[in-house]
Amino acid sequence: MHSVLFSIGPITLHTYGLCMAIGFLAGWQVAVWLCRRTGQNPDPLTSLLTWLMVSAIIGARTAYVLEHWKSEFADAPLSVLRFDQGGLMFYGGFIAAALVLVAFARVMRLHLFAITDLVLTVVPLGHAFGRIGCFMHGCCFGKITHSCIGVAFPKDSPAWWEQAYASPPLIPQTALESLPVIPTQLIESAANFVLFAVLFRLYPRRHRQLGFITGCYLLAYATLRFFVEYLRGDPRLAVGPFSIGQTISLSIFLGGLLCLTYALKKKSP
Repeated sequence: MHSVLFSIGPITLHTYGLCMAIGFLAGWQVAVWLCRRTGQNPDPLTSLLTWLMVSAIIGARTAYVLEHWKSEFADAPLSVLRFDQGGLMFYGGFIAAALVLVAFARVMRLHLFAITDLVLTVVPLGHAFGRIGCFMHGCCFGKITHSCIGVAFPKDSPAWWEQAYASPPLIPQTALESLPVIPTQLIESAANFVLFAVLFRLYPRRHRQLGFITGCYLLAYATLRFFVEYLRGDPRLAVGPFSIGQTISLSIFLGGLLCLTYALKKKSP
């Protein structure tokens, strides 16, 4: 865990923020390449992806704050503004970015799926780097495990705090590291890299079948996230028998089915 890469005077570079920036730039460059590869105009991408990044960060932070208000922010409300220290909920950013995509499609008079197919092809790439940032910061950790894949995070990490201040405590407050936990961040990162590779190969051949890539992404990520949630060890808001992430995943999965059905029934323009 290396939450802070370096600090020079008032300037501090957090690994989480750096990974987010790398993910955004990588996704942007791949999207531009795909546009040129398929004969599309990449010029509107710069403004679109900038708005998507801003809205996604705000939406992800808002969702995380709402879920963890009592445990993390009620006593220090100004910490809500510390985006650089982690604490983002992917589905919150996903929903906020989706609203921006809808507005962009209406303004530009484009088919919504023509935009989402391109954007969702590169989203897993940016998401994969983001999860590496989660691992380096220590958030979004998994359940305690004694298997060979377990990772012990250092004192004052999110996993350490959760275990040291549990009721009853799982480790003494003098412990120098947490109990080993499942590295769910790296599991999800690896799965997102694989998902990106698949969509990257599919897009040039299927981008004219509007909604196909969108449906594939929604189905794949919703399934991935639903099962990864069972491995998570950080506090999760419950909705009946499921976590909030699993509940949203079920809705996303249904949306993916509808998108894929639409794509398979419509003829390519």
